Amino acid sequence: MAINQLDQLKKITTVVADTGDFGSMKAYAPQDATTNPSLVLKAASQPDYAPIVDQALKDAGAGASLSAVIDRLLVLFGVEILKIVPGRVSTEVDARLSFDREASVAKAHEIIALYEKSGIDRERVLVKVASTWEGIKAAEQLQKERINCNLTLLFSFPQAVACADAGVKLISPFVGRILDWHKKNSGHDFAPAEDPGVISATEIYNYYKKFGFKTEVMGASFRSKGEILELAGCDLLTIAPTLLGELAASTDPVVRKLDPQTAAKADLKQVHFDEKAFRFALNEDAMATEKTAEGIRVFSADIVKLEKLIAQKRG
Repeated sequence: MAINQLDQLKKITTVVADTGDFGSMKAYAPQDATTNPSLVLKAASQPDYAPIVDQALKDAGAGASLSAVIDRLLVLFGVEILKIVPGRVSTEVDARLSFDREASVAKAHEIIALYEKSGIDRERVLVKVASTWEGIKAAEQLQKERINCNLTLLFSFPQAVACADAGVKLISPFVGRILDWHKKNSGHDFAPAEDPGVISATEIYNYYKKFGFKTEVMGASFRSKGEILELAGCDLLTIAPTLLGELAASTDPVVRKLDPQTAAKADLKQVHFDEKAFRFALNEDAMATEKTAEGIRVFSADIVKLEKLIAQKRG
């Protein structure tokens, strides 16, 4: 019997579910799962998940701030997800703290404390922080405290280099959003092998493996199955349920595209960025600057919507 593409991919890449929907996780049996404010908002707005929202309100108590309730809601979703997946869950720090190093660290401490109070070992949690300079420096501090971080909203090589030098556990290059920008600004589409997001993630993967960085690369934000297959062999890939379904429905062969041994032979030079060089390099990259800012705005807006949902529930 032919093996479907999803099962083939799982042999060379850790497959992660990019969703807040428990049913999809059970259906596709990923190793890990990632959430973000937009995904949690979508799930929390559905009647099936009302008990989790009610539980968050109950646990936080009548006098708790909306922020405290949101933290409990995110962690409750994470706890339920960890009953389904055998690996890790990613839970996001409030995007409105993306330029505040100290507040991001404090929020991560609160999130981890809630997980540990629920009986979840911190090794099963990745705290998601935006790939701003402040976010990367917050993650560097958190990693020293054995709080593993997932640096999200990552769109450029300088962001990836700074994350590796900071010793973060994992990064999430946003492949599809990079493609979105280039399609909009060039007026034409790209074949998967020529996809700017695929090329960016490949460059980062090869650099990490070439120089022995332990930071894991998790491709994210995919627009097509073709993008995913071009990154087969990446450390991890976080995939939305619709694309997991497409992979599960096909038995075409999956060819490994990324490989540590090939990366080790790549003609690359090691580079470093201090804060000034990082900010200038990011500013020089219009796509990365615009998409990082846009991503922070969108996640921040969805946190506000989530707060309004909680406030309505409170009555």
